[in-house]
Amino acid sequence: MKANQSERLRRSKEFEVAQNHLRANQIETMIAAFDRMCIDLGQQIEAEEKRARITDPTHFAYPTYAKAVRERRAKLQWSIDALKIELDRLRFEANEAPNRQIAA
Repeated sequence: MKANQSERLRRSKEFEVAQNHLRANQIETMIAAFDRMCIDLGQQIEAEEKRARITDPTHFAYPTYAKAVRERRAKLQWSIDALKIELDRLRFEANEAPNRQIAA
């Protein structure tokens, strides 16, 4: 009975580690995609500023489209930062998992 319980606990931990690894890979993919989107949005901002010949976001005639794209890029950057924190947490847990098994 005790061996069966121990086996179940081991499998549960292995599953948890596998899920965290999968989640980390997904987060890395999302970060890369968001980075590419930020670069694209930056290019759109530059093009709109060049078209309007106004680069100061506080200028009264600054293009509305450029303002919206700047805001979108800032929100994407915030999301990237949040995902990096989550990724660091997952990596920390992955590094701590072997230590917990040894201590148990």
